[in-house]
Amino acid sequence: MSRGPVGVAVIGAGVISKQYLDNLTKFPDLKVQAVTDLLPEAAKTRAQEYGIAEHGSPEVALDHPDVEIIVNLTIPAAHVDVATAAVRAGKHVWSEKPFALDRESGLKLLKEADEAGLRLGCAPDTFLGAGLQTARRVIERGDIGVPLTAQTVFQTPGPESWHPNPAFLFQYGAGPLFDVGPYYLTALVQTFGSVRRVAAIGSKARATRTIGSGPRAGEEFDVEVPTHVSALAEFESGASSHSIFSFQSPRTRMGFVEITGTEATLSLPDPNYFDGELRICRTGETEWTALPTTGPASGRGMGVLNMARSIRSDEPHRATGQLAYHVLDTMVSVSESIDSGGFTEVVSSAPPSAPLPENWAPNEATIDGVFA
Repeated sequence: MSRGPVGVAVIGAGVISKQYLDNLTKFPDLKVQAVTDLLPEAAKTRAQEYGIAEHGSPEVALDHPDVEIIVNLTIPAAHVDVATAAVRAGKHVWSEKPFALDRESGLKLLKEADEAGLRLGCAPDTFLGAGLQTARRVIERGDIGVPLTAQTVFQTPGPESWHPNPAFLFQYGAGPLFDVGPYYLTALVQTFGSVRRVAAIGSKARATRTIGSGPRAGEEFDVEVPTHVSALAEFESGASSHSIFSFQSPRTRMGFVEITGTEATLSLPDPNYFDGELRICRTGETEWTALPTTGPASGRGMGVLNMARSIRSDEPHRATGQLAYHVLDTMVSVSESIDSGGFTEVVSSAPPSAPLPENWAPNEATIDGVFA
């Protein structure tokens, strides 16, 4: 078994790569070997920003002998192709969400990685942060009684006002459901277990939108997917949830997640972040009580680090491909329900991820597996 820091390389030097590299370059258990992109100049710029010597086309990452994990930060439509190429190159893969755009390609990727003995991981890893991990501990020790229902809300006017290249966020495989849904659905699955069936309605307010910032400001692009989704989910545990995912609300409401149990309601932090306010309102009370959160909240890349440490210690990692596939399966089922007008069964399932120890320390050199 290899020892020492785990070599990683980034494929995709776009907007999200900065958030990842801010952390990946600081974790002592990781060694960022290269930044790559289909546009080598973009890779060069990002690599130089972080003092990373090697950069270029994706082949630089795939062929690198010291890279064990490919961090796949490409656009959603390329996630499976890049991950498959990485698996065939003998690399473990961490991908940005969504895991895939359809069930068939997602299952094929899971099968190929399993047969190769390689690991798949996928965003979001926000559920590993102090906010949602503390919420999990609160629920599991019985503070809200038996968890029964949930409500989640994500509403914004849409990302085209600030994103310099937003068209892909309104194409097949994106929209508010596939773009932000993984954060909320992952949090719900971690609370209630696997989803059993879903029902949903969706709408599209406008056929085109206009880029509001950057060098292409003023350009119009087509909207291909629903920009408002209202979804019901029933879980294998018998619990249920109602979620709104919207890119067409003049009023912004983000990060609303409430879990209601037999004894109390718990207000969770925004699942798009690694920490935040945690509050509880118990039966008979009218006001929220703030609860302290504990544990690490280092940001994007915690899942990559957990995978790297788990590789060295030969233990399961937490943000698995199986979990990400179940969330994908749930979102595809929501889309099918919008089209059919009825409930859609969710066939897949995902076992609960092990809780993260409160003393898990991203900035410590613990590669021998102490903090896997």
